[in-house]
Amino acid sequence: MSDSPSSYAVELSGLTKVFDTVIANDNVNFKVRPGTIHGIVGENGAGKSTAMKMLYGVYRPTSGAIILNGKKCDFSSPLDAIKSGIGMVHQHFMLAGPYSALDNIILGAEPGYDSLKWMPKLLNPISRKKARQKIERLVEQYGLSVDLDVAVEDLPVGVQQRIEILKLLYRDARILILDEPTAVLTPQETNDLFLNLKRLKNEGKTILVITHKLKEVIGFTDRVTVFRAGKVTGEVETSETNAQELAGLMVGRKISLQIDVPMAENVGRPVLAVKGLTLRGMRGSARHRLFDVTFEVYSGEIVGIAGVEGNGQSQLLQALVHPNESACRSAGLVKIFDSDVTEMGAEKIKALGVGFIPEDRHKEGLLLSRPLNENFLLGLQRTVHFSRFGLLANKRVIERTKAAINEYDVRPGVISATSGSLSGGNQQKLIIAREFERNPKLLIAAQPTRGVDVGAIEFIHRNIVKARDEGAAVLLISSELDEIVTLSDRIYVMYEGQLVGHYSRETCTEKDLGLRMAGHFGVEGSASKVE
Repeated sequence: MSDSPSSYAVELSGLTKVFDTVIANDNVNFKVRPGTIHGIVGENGAGKSTAMKMLYGVYRPTSGAIILNGKKCDFSSPLDAIKSGIGMVHQHFMLAGPYSALDNIILGAEPGYDSLKWMPKLLNPISRKKARQKIERLVEQYGLSVDLDVAVEDLPVGVQQRIEILKLLYRDARILILDEPTAVLTPQETNDLFLNLKRLKNEGKTILVITHKLKEVIGFTDRVTVFRAGKVTGEVETSETNAQELAGLMVGRKISLQIDVPMAENVGRPVLAVKGLTLRGMRGSARHRLFDVTFEVYSGEIVGIAGVEGNGQSQLLQALVHPNESACRSAGLVKIFDSDVTEMGAEKIKALGVGFIPEDRHKEGLLLSRPLNENFLLGLQRTVHFSRFGLLANKRVIERTKAAINEYDVRPGVISATSGSLSGGNQQKLIIAREFERNPKLLIAAQPTRGVDVGAIEFIHRNIVKARDEGAAVLLISSELDEIVTLSDRIYVMYEGQLVGHYSRETCTEKDLGLRMAGHFGVEGSASKVE
């Protein structure tokens, strides 16, 4: 293939972005061939998303150039990028939950009636029939099956992502940018997504995928660009590299992609006991969201709960951490250290020695508009270490925040920065730093490595295992099967609100777990449906 400028769909030349004193991107150069899937990898805070947001017009470069199909472009907003055929699916979806899939797809690009073209656009009624016909053609062409009349909030996460992609195609995007597209997807949904992306590629679309999952990069991309500390440190053909090499380029050192975790040796007494927990369905539904859930977690062990998202894991978390808000409980008991916490609030539960890594860091883990030191203090403000006679020890808060963000490599390490300005992975590391500050006796970790790079995953896993080895009881809820199998001493599978399998790590396989997660119970081996 010729290396003339017209050979490339996208070219970033000397692209630099400076925020105040922070250099987010420093002289970034890379090229993307048309009709390919191009992977973009790097540590959290390495500048991947910032570079793509400049390409999409969210940020304007401090210096450098963006070139599309040989033509230099200057975008002052995403609208300019959209007009040039660029679309972006952000890590956190931009969807209006109460509205239908169809309304979400056409929002901001609503078609009017052709017979009323003479009217001002604002006065021309929306032709939903015209919109539906175009969307249905796209659905059929690209295999992106969606029920257009269902409210987005009632659709699975994988379908919501299809809606985001359809939004781009509806606007005739030729270059698609996806930021951590599989961070909230199950393995089955991930495979479906990449099959759809391959269809788009075969139709001539150019796709840029920001991801931290090296297994997916190796399996689905054509070429990979590696970022580190705001710069491009490597660009390779996917067929000529491997996950270990990419990890080294990302972090600048040799890294273990999977730690060897020995089975727990010093299992103690029950710390968390859940008995017969049942939650009724919503809006008069006869189906229970949780049904007769019973299990225990002992000190010195990690108990994993595997399952496709939407099968009751979120409700279980709410029942454990916010039990007094679970208004739909119909039966059951939750005990922590022999204390019935069924009617307790979250503050009292955490005071028992509970650390909590939430599955949704934006809703439950952070105050996005507040600085890092205030976010680090959340839930710790009344502890003896940070409070004296009802007054905050601000100097100590600042000192511990600085130490924590250094220890956990939260970037940029500026405590005055808001948590909302951090990348998703750095937001996660900030939450984990705060929860480990508690020295928890019970750690409830939900999706602890969601959206986190390989270096941070290794660090987080080692800290979880360290907590176990120091005597903490750990409940791990994750949709990452390799994470569950690597870390857990015992494993439960959750399906449609019930625990349907119980394994020891030594006697299960990912295949067994996957079958149970899909509702197939005729699996031979040690697992059995938990009654």
